This record gives sequence, structure tokens and C-alpha cells, in this order.
Amino acid sequence: MAGRTVRNRSSRAGTSRAARIAAAAACASLVLTACGSTTDNAAPAGGEGGEGKVGVILPLLTSPFWQSYNDYVPKMAKSEDVDTNKTVNSNSDPSQQITDINNQLNQGVKGLVVAPLDSAAISAGLDQAERKGVPVVAVDVAPEKGKVAMVVRANNVAYGEKACDYLGDQVKTGKVVQIMGDLASVNGRERSEAFRTCVKKKYPKLKVLEIPAKWESDTAASKLDTLLNSNPDIKGIYMQAGGVYLAPTLQTLKSKGMLKKAGEKGHITVISNDGIPQEFDAIRKGQIDATVSQPADAYAKYGMYYIKAAMNGKKFKPGKTDHDSTIVKLPSGILEDQLPAPLVTKENVDDSKLWGNTVK
Repeated sequence: MAGRTVRNRSSRAGTSRAARIAAAAACASLVLTACGSTTDNAAPAGGEGGEGKVGVILPLLTSPFWQSYNDYVPKMAKSEDVDTNKTVNSNSDPSQQITDINNQLNQGVKGLVVAPLDSAAISAGLDQAERKGVPVVAVDVAPEKGKVAMVVRANNVAYGEKACDYLGDQVKTGKVVQIMGDLASVNGRERSEAFRTCVKKKYPKLKVLEIPAKWESDTAASKLDTLLNSNPDIKGIYMQAGGVYLAPTLQTLKSKGMLKKAGEKGHITVISNDGIPQEFDAIRKGQIDATVSQPADAYAKYGMYYIKAAMNGKKFKPGKTDHDSTIVKLPSGILEDQLPAPLVTKENVDDSKLWGNTVK
């Protein structure tokens, strides 16, 4: 995802998962009302001034990224004058997330801020919210269909391209590994395809080896171990989620005597996604070389900003915002505020403006 979900359990069959999601979706009452969508500085189009409780649903809490996001939620809710319920953790289970949405709706929330686990499955929950006239803001993952007031997200295609360019400039030639996220998530798909396409187009001397790890740390560790046994000449690694993959990747490299510091002979160039404090420490130690800072603080801030706007009936249009981002219209017709996500290396890792340097 942050798209980064940690599912340390066996995979479920598609039909079983679909059945559970459908059952969860059926639990909500079907009360039909209208709900507003969300332009910077637009005047309210009605509503009750954003009054009412807002439900906040997390994908998981086993990743440092989502732990940080969870910590930011009450602070940003207060700064944006939004009254939230206690956050709910769906624990990496898409069907549970639908149940969590229904539970919040049955409690009478007037808005929802949700970080979807599955880009397709989330539509069942979005449909229930629409039937009850409750606006939804999606954070980190864009749904494939369903109504949301806004998606608050960084450009995940840019994540893959930045990783490609960094490894291409540093490695030049040889084998590089892409440890992918869950391809059921648009985040995993976009990062993977962007990296793959960029390498093929711009760095043909690199050979990409791929590990489909589903945002699961154990899966990443075991598959990386196996891959390194048959490919000990790996020169670079792209981890699509540092919150999930950093620790197992470093441990696997260390166990094989392949964890060399930057500048040392045999160092494997590593770039990640997330921008958590642990990645920054690893950059300072020379264990990894770079990460793309996914803005956990801004996800929480603008999740609150847009849900309040939606509850007030404000509307937004594609274009530049006043907070250094761009709102785009996705092929589905949904609006997405693409927040900036800077590349972090040893040159700027101590920048006090990076959220990973503000977390205690």
C-alpha cells in the first residue's frame, strides 16, 4: 500500500473472500440519501458545518508507517476541528474492513476516512456509505469503483519511477530485485508496473527479478532468501514498503554476509518507500541508500480536511492546490489529491521538515 498491509497468514481463496465481503456488505441498512462531493476556498453548499462524528478506519497497525498515521489522526483532527471516533483497525482483512465500515455507519457517523486494503473489495463498503448519505475520503489507496469525496494519496507511479531512476543511476548494469506489494491493491500494481516499465525503457542493462510479497514481511524474507541463493550477484533492491520489508530485508542480507555499508565493496544498493524513522536510521548507517517519503502526517491532515469539506458540501476541481499538491481526475472519475513525496538520501536525511524526523 502506504499501500502496505501485513498479512502473515495463509492466502484465502477468491470465492471465499468474495463471499465474506458480500456477507459483510449485506449487514448495513439501505437508507438512500444524497451526499456531497468536495475547490479550495469554495463556499459551503449546505450541510451542518461539518458537525457530527467521523469514523476513521485503518488497514493495519503492524507497520511503523500506519502506527505513525494512527498517532497523527487525533492531532490532525483537532487542528482541522473534526470530531472523530476512536480509530478502528481492520487488521489486514478486507472483509473485516467492510464490517468495520458498516459498524461505523450503524453508529451514526456523518463521515468516514478509510485507508482501503483492497482496491476492488472496498466498493462494497463505499456503496453502503453512499446509501446512507455518508461521505467518504479514501487515504493511501484509490478504490477501483464506488463514490468517494476525495482520495488523499501520493503519486504511486512516481514511487516506482523514482526507485528505477535511483537504482539505474547507481547500479548501471546487473540484476536488481523488486520486492512488490499486494497486486490486489492499486498501490502495489502502480509501483510494480512503473518500476518495470521505467527500467525496460531507460536502463536496459538492468535485469529485474521480482518478489510478489503481498505486503507480508515473512513472505518477503523467505522469497528474498531463496532468490539470493540462486542469484548471489544481486546489485540492487527496491522495497515497495519499508514499514513491512525493511527489517526482514536487512536481516536476510545480514544472515548471508551480504549487508555491506554504502561505499564498501559488495554493497547492495537499496531504495525503499515510506519515509519511516527506521529507514532514515538505516540510511545514516549506510545499510540502505534512499527512500521515498510517503507523507503520513499529510495523509492524516488532508484526510480530515477533505472529510470536513465533504460534510459541508464543498466541491473540488482538478488542478494545483495551495498545499503543494495537484488534484487529478482518475479514469474512474474519482478526484485524487496527489501529495508530494520527496526522495530521501544521505544528503537530506536530516531535514527537519521530513515527518520521519519528527516522530519520537
